[in-house]
Amino acid sequence: MGQVRLLQDVIYRKDLLKSLSVMPEVLVPLPHLRPRERLETLFDGEWQEFDDALVSTDPLGFTDTKPYAARLKDGKRKTNVYDALISAEGLVDGRRTIIAAMEYAFHRRLDGVVVGEKVTRCVERAERERVPLVVIACSGGARMMEGALSLMQLAKISAALARLDEARVPFVSILTDPTTGGVTASFAMLGDVNIAEPGALIGFAGRA
Repeated sequence: MGQVRLLQDVIYRKDLLKSLSVMPEVLVPLPHLRPRERLETLFDGEWQEFDDALVSTDPLGFTDTKPYAARLKDGKRKTNVYDALISAEGLVDGRRTIIAAMEYAFHRRLDGVVVGEKVTRCVERAERERVPLVVIACSGGARMMEGALSLMQLAKISAALARLDEARVPFVSILTDPTTGGVTASFAMLGDVNIAEPGALIGFAGRA
């Protein structure tokens, strides 16, 4: 399709792409951009994805109205990614940069062990190779289906970021809609520069 209908107006897709997916009349980013779209916007050209084969397990054998293992399969089928984050490296304005972008549509916007591990690996890679790090947060919080293992990721990432800070490697945190729960209480607010998209829901508890 060649056009997008939004706010009772028609925005032509080519014009939307030219404006980097920012709605031209109201200067607000298009909500819930997919992570690959964000990478295309930020990187100069091609990028190299890494840690893409990491997958979540079901440590608690959790079931509510549906087994957690089945929900993970549904998330992969719906988004075509193994879990709720894509990590990649490429050039931003000619400078080598690592970017981690979260996938809003994977399993209720919640982040578990794989997201925590992938963000931590991004931080460690940035520290080791002295490459700037950008994390694009989009989350409703930690996955209770993975219990304490999910919550522990927040402390693990925060500790890695403390080492990155000591190494004086820059970290930019971009907060999109929504950025709530444990993500807000940890790494999303620990950037050397924190940038929030206009109109983004940011907080700990989210909407009632």
